[in-house]
Amino acid sequence: MYITVNEVKLTVKMEDNSSAQALKSLLEKGDITVDMKDYAGFEKVGFLPQSLPRNDSQINTQAGDIILYNGNQFVIYYGTNSWSLTRLGKIQNVTPAQLRQLLGDGNVTATLSLH
Repeated sequence: MYITVNEVKLTVKMEDNSSAQALKSLLEKGDITVDMKDYAGFEKVGFLPQSLPRNDSQINTQAGDIILYNGNQFVIYYGTNSWSLTRLGKIQNVTPAQLRQLLGDGNVTATLSLH
């Protein structure tokens, strides 16, 4: 999967779970645009067009983690957190500092795609 933010295309290695598979199936129908807001100084969060199956477990997030929250919220972590969440994937080949700079302090629009 790919996430494009501010014209930068990021590669995501997807998890092997029903949540990630459901997102992939949704993306096979077309790209998804997610308007994302900053939350708590460690993540960007936005709503998906529909809920996905949850596979929540207590995890410690790291910068680059792609998370499903409450079944319908898409989250990109640029910091750390510990909570009961579903991991969808991990952004590849970007440092935490690069990710933080790309996402910035305000709202961003992310485009999710398979190509």
